[in-house]
Amino acid sequence: MPADTITSADGTPIAVHTTGTGPDVVILHDAAVPLQHYHALAEALEHRYTVHRYHRRGMPDAAAPDGSETVATDLADLSAVLRHTGARSVIGHGTGGFLALRAGLNHLPLHRIAVYDPSLSVLGRPASDHLDPLEQAVLAGDPARALTVLDRGTHPDGLAARLPFGLALLANRLLLRRPGRRATAGLLPAALPEMRRVRDHDGPPGDYAGITAEVLLAAGARSPEHFAENCRAVAEAIPGGQAVIIPGAAHDAPAVAHDELVRPLSRFLAGPAVTA
Repeated sequence: MPADTITSADGTPIAVHTTGTGPDVVILHDAAVPLQHYHALAEALEHRYTVHRYHRRGMPDAAAPDGSETVATDLADLSAVLRHTGARSVIGHGTGGFLALRAGLNHLPLHRIAVYDPSLSVLGRPASDHLDPLEQAVLAGDPARALTVLDRGTHPDGLAARLPFGLALLANRLLLRRPGRRATAGLLPAALPEMRRVRDHDGPPGDYAGITAEVLLAAGARSPEHFAENCRAVAEAIPGGQAVIIPGAAHDAPAVAHDELVRPLSRFLAGPAVTA
């Protein structure tokens, strides 16, 4: 189905991809994950919901960034999508989860916010000291090094972090032969500013206490532990917040769209109607 092209407040075009029937929900992608990786999740929800997806600036079929983008820029774009679709629910993954929660804090017209492994910086957790070497690798045009730094920084207990750096780097040079891995590397120039915005909004869990929407904070049982820790802490701070750990799920669970993730998302989105 062709995308609808709408415009943000500053006139920037946004391509909105829509599938399904039922109440409207917007999926907010992680900065390093293209929309096609959420096809399975959209397909799993489309029999009960009308699912909308769009790329944020700097991504395929989206406007090129000019370096002035902020969280406010992302929120203005999301606001345009919400106006166009009428959606009052969002699902955010990774940095998309961060954006979803910022939307709740800024009182965008949302009734339900579901996030999975949201990229949050809560009292310095997780560490962000990999961002500078990641930027150096991106600027040097060395995608294998960039991916290695990213893997080791965001998954400190993963295989890439346990291997000597040289071996992990060699593995990524080989993995770049795969289209999916090349696609991830190609997204890093646009993803890095989003990662820095997350770091710049570090603070205590109470920073999110102003969200009035119902919020589901989900983390994968096989994801790095900081996701679950931050989800639990932030859920306790939000009046309508709840945390859940998804059994057997890793950070890529939205791409897999396993029933263990889809079921609680669908139940949460189908909760009692909220009146304005």
